Amino acid sequence: MKNVMDFPGGYQAVISYDPEIEMFRGEFAGLNGGADFYAKDADSLKREGQTSLDVFLRMCAEDGVSPKDTWEICLTA
Repeated sequence: MKNVMDFPGGYQAVISYDPEIEMFRGEFAGLNGGADFYAKDADSLKREGQTSLDVFLRMCAEDGVSPKDTWEICLTA
């Protein structure tokens, strides 16, 4: 079992469970900033993740910056 959720555009989020709040947490990897999301079940987690990613990408576009971490770009180039 892997604790990674895939999203369109090649984005991936690492998934963990927080027993204190009894929710799953996702955090995108390889971004130039933080984008995380929480939900009680897998379907909701996927929806919340897509919403979080959409907001992050829109903010990057508005600011004229690349959403991907520069280290990520260097490693895949």
